[in-house]
Amino acid sequence: MKNIINAITIAAALLCFGPIASAQFPGMPRVNRDSLDRLTNDNQEHMMKDLGLKELRPGRDGYSTDPAIGANYDETIANTYLAYPDPLVTSDGRKVKNARMWKKVRRPELIKIFEDEVYGHIPDNVPGVTWKILKQERIMIGNVLCNSRQLAGVVDNSSCPEISVTIQADVVWPADAKEPVPVIVEYGFAMGNFNFTIPGAPVRKNWKEQIVERGWAAATIVPTSYQADGGHGLREGIIGLCNKGGYRKPGDWGSIRAWGWGLSRLIDYFESDPHFDGTKVAIEGNSRYGKTALVSAVFDERVASAFASSSGAGGAAPWRRNCGETLENLAGAGESHWMCGNFIKYAADPLTAADLPVDQHELIALMAPRPVLISSGTFSADKWQDLLGMYASTLMASPVYELLGAGGITPEMYPGENIYLYPGTNVGRMKGRLAFRQHDGGHEPGPNWPYFLDHFEKYVVNKK
Repeated sequence: MKNIINAITIAAALLCFGPIASAQFPGMPRVNRDSLDRLTNDNQEHMMKDLGLKELRPGRDGYSTDPAIGANYDETIANTYLAYPDPLVTSDGRKVKNARMWKKVRRPELIKIFEDEVYGHIPDNVPGVTWKILKQERIMIGNVLCNSRQLAGVVDNSSCPEISVTIQADVVWPADAKEPVPVIVEYGFAMGNFNFTIPGAPVRKNWKEQIVERGWAAATIVPTSYQADGGHGLREGIIGLCNKGGYRKPGDWGSIRAWGWGLSRLIDYFESDPHFDGTKVAIEGNSRYGKTALVSAVFDERVASAFASSSGAGGAAPWRRNCGETLENLAGAGESHWMCGNFIKYAADPLTAADLPVDQHELIALMAPRPVLISSGTFSADKWQDLLGMYASTLMASPVYELLGAGGITPEMYPGENIYLYPGTNVGRMKGRLAFRQHDGGHEPGPNWPYFLDHFEKYVVNKK
């Protein structure tokens, strides 16, 4: 593990990084920011009190060039910690020697640690969901005539009528499809079959169009419809409903696990409907939803494959690196709602990322032997996401895939030297079920969609 982290960054140390881009979306409603901030800080302060924490180390500023507060992008000093936990060594020091030991001993052990310390536990009292078809019609997606359904998953709120929760989702599939069809789900921000065009960007087919042309179903689930993306919403949504409007406990689920819970309920729906093949459901997400795609697939083994785009910290990027977004960023009030409360203690002295008993290469390993694509944009677009770290995590997860006969990443190396070559832009490592590819687009999944769909077709639809 140490050699991988040492070597993977040497080849990229002289790369030039550009500024982080941001976007303002017109037409979005203005909210009372002060009110939301007060609620967010209240939830953070309550959790810190529960954990006995007085102060957290601040996160890094991705826009600042001041080395005292700005994010680090210098690869020669990025590897703050060189010792990484081995996914194939149990907590009591035993080497995992076969698939049975992985499945029966090590995998459950890692799952529990990630639940306890990083993402939280889903409570036992989560109420049931009743799915309703709000609208069904025939529409054209590109040149394909499709069935379209708008869905609502209504959550039973009889335990706390003051909090109403509904999962918003939609699905389209070819009208002449040979059913049941595989389903690709995207964690999305809005409903509908829209195709956004960014000025100056290359024109490409909408992701749904690419899917229905293959004869499959394309679905969108809106995570914020059932759990807000902010600490202000932790006493509402599905988390708030289960707590009857109360505060979270340190081991309770954060928004990422809650969003994954919604996906699991959507899979329940696909399993119940003869139009869809519930054994061939994949999930894709970008950025915070890239984190969510990976996490939700790990915890629900019914997810046949995952496409984790630009997932960064909390997704595929290691905690034990000082590059771009850090553990302290995710532990701060603005992002800690994604995680469980216990996670934030690693941002309070004397604990650091090195004290976490797991790292994100082990999260990727928990996908094995199912196919997964770890995806990244360009260096300038995804430097905050630590794309070199994401590749290193993929390499460190590979031994688990190899143990299970699923095919990991086989890296190229400089001849005669112990230095790994970073694949580079538009060069994928996709020969096995564990795959990595950096595309030439920005902080988005678009250019890697065709490669993921080929990967899904090969390993899930055709079951090679």
